[in-house]
Amino acid sequence: MSEPDPGQAVPRQPWLHELAIAVDGNATLLCAWDGSVGALSSGGGDAKTGDRPTKAGAGSTAVARGVEGLFVDDARCLSVLSVRLGDDPLTAVAGRAAGAVAEFVAAARSLGNPGPDPTVEVHQRRVLDGARLALVVAVTSRADVSVTEPLRIRVGGDGIDVAEAKAGHPGQPICPAQATGDGAQWCADRHTTTVSCTPPPDEVTIEPDGTATLTFHLHVAPHSRAEVTVALAAHRRTSSLFDADAGSAAVRWTSELTVTADDPRLARAVSQSVDDLAHLLLRDPEQPADIFAAAGTPWYLTLFGRDSIWAARLALPLGTELAGGTLRALARRQGTTVDAGRAEEPGKIPHELRRTDVPDDSMALALPPVYYGTVDATPLWIVLLHDAWRWGLDPQEVRDLLPALRAALGWLLEHAAPDEDGLLKYVDASGHGLTNQGWKDSADSVRWHDGRIADAPIALVEAQAYAVEAAGCAATVLRALGSGEDDQALANRVEAWGTALKQRVRERFWVGSGAQRRLAIAIDGGGRAVDGVASNMGHVLGTGTLTPTEAADVAAELMAERMLGTYGIVTLSEDNGGYNPIGYHTGSIWTHDSAICAWGLARERQDAAAAEVARRLLDLAEVFDYRVPELCADEGVLGRPAPYPASCRPQAWSCAAMVGLLTTALGLSVDVPGRSITVRPSQPAPFGALTVGGIRVGDARVTISTDREGGVTVVGLPPGFVVRH
Repeated sequence: MSEPDPGQAVPRQPWLHELAIAVDGNATLLCAWDGSVGALSSGGGDAKTGDRPTKAGAGSTAVARGVEGLFVDDARCLSVLSVRLGDDPLTAVAGRAAGAVAEFVAAARSLGNPGPDPTVEVHQRRVLDGARLALVVAVTSRADVSVTEPLRIRVGGDGIDVAEAKAGHPGQPICPAQATGDGAQWCADRHTTTVSCTPPPDEVTIEPDGTATLTFHLHVAPHSRAEVTVALAAHRRTSSLFDADAGSAAVRWTSELTVTADDPRLARAVSQSVDDLAHLLLRDPEQPADIFAAAGTPWYLTLFGRDSIWAARLALPLGTELAGGTLRALARRQGTTVDAGRAEEPGKIPHELRRTDVPDDSMALALPPVYYGTVDATPLWIVLLHDAWRWGLDPQEVRDLLPALRAALGWLLEHAAPDEDGLLKYVDASGHGLTNQGWKDSADSVRWHDGRIADAPIALVEAQAYAVEAAGCAATVLRALGSGEDDQALANRVEAWGTALKQRVRERFWVGSGAQRRLAIAIDGGGRAVDGVASNMGHVLGTGTLTPTEAADVAAELMAERMLGTYGIVTLSEDNGGYNPIGYHTGSIWTHDSAICAWGLARERQDAAAAEVARRLLDLAEVFDYRVPELCADEGVLGRPAPYPASCRPQAWSCAAMVGLLTTALGLSVDVPGRSITVRPSQPAPFGALTVGGIRVGDARVTISTDREGGVTVVGLPPGFVVRH
């Protein structure tokens, strides 16, 4: 492809957080806030204004730059989209995206009545339905004269993989479009994209760069409106390694869950997050009835072990369908052999699935399509199975998963702790996988207090705690639903193993003394406790690993000035070497991380601390217009947090974290097999008086109300249920 003119300035491409993002399952749309998609270089003209290319003739090699576009199955099916009315550019007025919808309003200032106020508006509403995008363009005239101007919609696609766009690759030439009776179409390696219009365009022009311009000769009478609908659909030409389709139609969360609180922001945060989470759902291509949450858009619209599990666990008040689907989707791909290249071991739950084998160049990784490099997904899978059963997952569904549970326990007991100290550890044996294999999976995340990076193999403190909790959960499930003496013996064995691991944590991970006593982030390859001060310790809360005194020590550390930021708990303390407020895991605030800490604090009855973290997370949601980010920097401008430039938004466990705030505030736990629920609202109440309707307890929909003083009312429980306080 031809190179840009070195004397011509290349416009800065927007960061991800500067884009409007709509998502539905395997499809995500990223636009500038004026609604435009793509900036063309090397003779491509100006896609944002609809200008014709400056270089004409066959063989022109226009290239779409940046990450804007419609991605389906991780391939960019639409890389150019612009709307223009008449000859002059539109003036953007407003834009917003939520769930699967993005809307934009612009003014055609050169049309209509003269004067300072615009009288001709162009509204765009874009709605994703899986791999289909519906675009409605409405021209509204409030002028005293008719508007007779051509409406031009320019479209094109290049088919590049999302990993290439993420890595900043310049892309590839636009796929040549062909005119059809009611629009246009083009073909890339993985998809054929069709564009059809109602009414059909008056003209379809194929530009020299391969894009198509659809022209409609509009006549808009005074004080009236004209509308054009464009339907864009991506059709698979070839199969990928993981053809998962959108699953949002499987749930009705947004109409079922209601929130009323003294703090009105809570309802907005939960509503937006539940809507986004629903549109991150995918169907397992091996069993489409099973849904799970994709990790986040646009980089991780696929099944992730840890992320999908945490999202399902935090979202259990919405029902058990997501948990059941997630458990089964991961169990189908559970490890069966030892393969160092994939970090696979028998019984191990996978870390992530990819649709292609394109490496993630942004992190210098070359991960295989099914990759098992995670130390914590397997114990978390066990915990989710237990918690879903407690929340009402059909006992037969749990029994059907007992073979996977036994295999997961086999991994814990035989493979997870590779040497005599008995701690869960990881090391990248392949040389091309993840250096760190906990939730903080960047290479620089596990640090000593002086900033040195810890040596592998690494035993993370939260991984040990997840395993302690998993051992108790597994024993409970096996005793209740297992069959025969073998399951009872396995329950006894894993319970004893968990008790021993708890003691190892107590003996090995505590560092410092007095007010400085805290849990180390990890044990390093030399057997030393890594004394970095990090949020990992917060994940130990509520797992049954700590005594009440130890939990109080962790709570005090998390609430210390060096750890508690304005908008949540920082991933690495301000006085730790290597602290960077905009570092991925080295001082930033992650929404789900702080929410898990708040939930753990509530489970340990550290109510004041839990309430404080919950309030700060709601402050964070407000700053980001209630669409919570994956992560951000607590240190920003004028007292507001700074976005992390490549942060997924929406992201599954961040969305589910807002549901987790309800669990934290209510102090809610459910035991359907035991016919009881527990409601112990945090005091002080983080959001004031609170009523949550539509909470799923088994098949029932329950409404729980708490007042500022901790009074509780529960309505809708099935007969025979007991409410505990």
